Amino acid sequence: MNSSELLEKAQKALFPIFSEIDTKVKKNLQKTLQAYRIERVGVHHFTSVSGYGHDDLGRETLDRVFARIVGAESAAVRVQFVSGTHAIACALFGILRPGDEMLAVAGTPYDTLEEVIGLRGTSSGSLAEFNIGYRELPLSKSKTIDWNGLSTAIKNNTRLVLIQRSCGYSWRESLSIEAIAKIVTIVKQQNPNTVCFVDNCYGELIENLEPTAVGADLMAGSLIKNPGGTIVTAGGYLAGKTDLVEMAASRLTAPGIGTSGGATFDQNRLLFQGLFLAPQMVAEAVKSSHLIAWVFDRLGYPVNPPPLIPRKDIIQAIELGSREKLIAFCKAIQQHSPVGSYLDPTPAPMPGYESQLVMAGGTFIDGSTSEFSADGPLREPYIVFCQGGTHWTHTAIALEAAIDAVGLA
Repeated sequence: MNSSELLEKAQKALFPIFSEIDTKVKKNLQKTLQAYRIERVGVHHFTSVSGYGHDDLGRETLDRVFARIVGAESAAVRVQFVSGTHAIACALFGILRPGDEMLAVAGTPYDTLEEVIGLRGTSSGSLAEFNIGYRELPLSKSKTIDWNGLSTAIKNNTRLVLIQRSCGYSWRESLSIEAIAKIVTIVKQQNPNTVCFVDNCYGELIENLEPTAVGADLMAGSLIKNPGGTIVTAGGYLAGKTDLVEMAASRLTAPGIGTSGGATFDQNRLLFQGLFLAPQMVAEAVKSSHLIAWVFDRLGYPVNPPPLIPRKDIIQAIELGSREKLIAFCKAIQQHSPVGSYLDPTPAPMPGYESQLVMAGGTFIDGSTSEFSADGPLREPYIVFCQGGTHWTHTAIALEAAIDAVGLA
């Protein structure tokens, strides 16, 4: 069976799942439209102010719209966040104080947080340098949350629990909203004052509820991933309890300014429009994830998550098993990208990452992973992590080349 026939077979097998995903799109879009209607979004909200950004009506309205959609008291949606990691770092530095402890409950966090915490590197200003303690709860043998360990893990000085929703660069199950709600309940039973903070990157709009709607105190993420609908040019967000959002925003701006500052540089229309498009764009990425998993599972490669189970983020991992196959896969994806198809992905160091990375990312927004991208660290067992896909048909076209590039396992 050639690659074209394999993809055609996958499409037929996945049709019922694709239909279920479209049903979720409708629910998330209804929620989005309701928020826009309640906040009376109009064309006057697309204008922006300059300078300090005081009294930016569009920005302030967008904050309220975003908070409604995710079920939070408040939100801060800002182009000044340079990445999801930046938004997460602002949350951590905004809430934690010397002598506090942070506990990561889903194993080792994503690579880019290691230097923020102080686990790797010599960059100045890590949490460790401010005498903020760090502990992590290892995953169980089955690579899931250690529920028994979590039930007794909270100490008196555990000020914040870090819940990383997505698997990141690890081979584990990403967290469902149900699992996040369970984590919050267990933590709060031990210490109601411990802040439950969710790294929500890659998980937005996958389900019909967000972590802040099921008890999480604060969450953060990137605007050039799921919530940006592929058109937002930069930024990140914070959402949660009002006092915590303000504390985190004060690390982005300054104490006394908090959420009151930050010009949006005439980006308000794109921010509103991207959020409106996001449910559909995320759904296409989820369809792409199922397609990738189905095809490479049939080719004999280990995949995470498996082909037919509901998704919890937009990341699909394939264990390719060799450096050569990882590079070949990324080259095939790059050659079928809308931007930079002529470029040749080459392994290279990347700020914030421990290993060299090879990346295929021919996206219209630099660093966005929404228009189907693939990357992976150059380390055993050579796993490629695929994200995005503005329409699953584009993913199918790129996959034909990727299948031919790597062949059977």
